[in-house]
Amino acid sequence: MAAKIKKGDLVEVISGPTQERGGYRGKQGRVLEVITETDRLVVEGVNYVTKHVRVGQSDRGTKEGGIETVEAPIHVSNVAVVDPSTKKPTRVGFRVEEVEKDGKKKTVRVRYAKSSGKDL
Repeated sequence: MAAKIKKGDLVEVISGPTQERGGYRGKQGRVLEVITETDRLVVEGVNYVTKHVRVGQSDRGTKEGGIETVEAPIHVSNVAVVDPSTKKPTRVGFRVEEVEKDGKKKTVRVRYAKSSGKDL
């Protein structure tokens, strides 16, 4: 399921509480990381959590620690890819196309936004 969404895609959160209620539904952001084993992805600006970091020495001898806010993974079923032309969430489909490279024909799967038919 995570194969439809790739790193760098613009996605929108489609489930959970609205932004007025403190959630992230309706918020758009770029995919920073895709975790295929658990079907989760990290989206920029979405699902912030507070992480307490223990003070420890780094390579340069400085002591770092404290409270950080980082983006936590969100399940892939809770987001949808944004159509580049309409800027609204849409479903993604695949179509098989013939590509000629170096004089050889090759069939490849191409992603496209289903509502508009535009290639991603």
